[in-house]
Amino acid sequence: MRRWFSVLAIAGLLAGAMPAQERSALESDPKGWTDIFPGARLKGWTRISIPPGQPVKDYAGWKVDAKNKVLLCEGDKLGHEWLRYGREFSDFILHVEWRFHKLEGSPRYNSGIFVRNSADGVIWHQAQTGNAGGGFLFGDTLVNGEKQRVNLSKQIKEQRVKAAGEWNTYEIHAEGRTIRLWVNGAVTSEFTECEVPKGYVGLEAEGFPIEFRNIRIKPLKARR
Repeated sequence: MRRWFSVLAIAGLLAGAMPAQERSALESDPKGWTDIFPGARLKGWTRISIPPGQPVKDYAGWKVDAKNKVLLCEGDKLGHEWLRYGREFSDFILHVEWRFHKLEGSPRYNSGIFVRNSADGVIWHQAQTGNAGGGFLFGDTLVNGEKQRVNLSKQIKEQRVKAAGEWNTYEIHAEGRTIRLWVNGAVTSEFTECEVPKGYVGLEAEGFPIEFRNIRIKPLKARR
């Protein structure tokens, strides 16, 4: 009896130490979502340079696998830019699943998912991806009406991003002045003073091959 009690006690302690696992918004309520996965030749999306105002490269390093519904960014063949969806949103939940291709060595994987961006990307808010890192919000946003860099990497609540080669799920919940990032089961970052009421969503290319899938958005009714 004592042995079984000890085993149960240890199991309870281990369970208590496990990170919280909350269902995604998409799983919890699958109604009201719009699939915004790019069509052939990136239909519905536009390539935008980073920094803004520069020409994009002729080489189209975004590849749409329509059969498997996976969007591949080929990374170094593309350079630094972002792919912008064709309409603005104010309050919404954006669901995106992503993974880096695992490379040799120890590369500093980098990419991100954008929300409430200006059309040219001068104003931007990004959910940072990474290799077992990232999971925080940062960007060039408005603070008291002036553009300013905000970086919440030091306020990250919990590191939940998986290693390169594994699929991750991000949900970015933007409502009013709050932008909240949910990563693989829990909220990891929250920005509560966003002065930008609406903008574009997008995906970043920054030198590393990365895949995206299950790209969906759910507009929310504005609070009265």
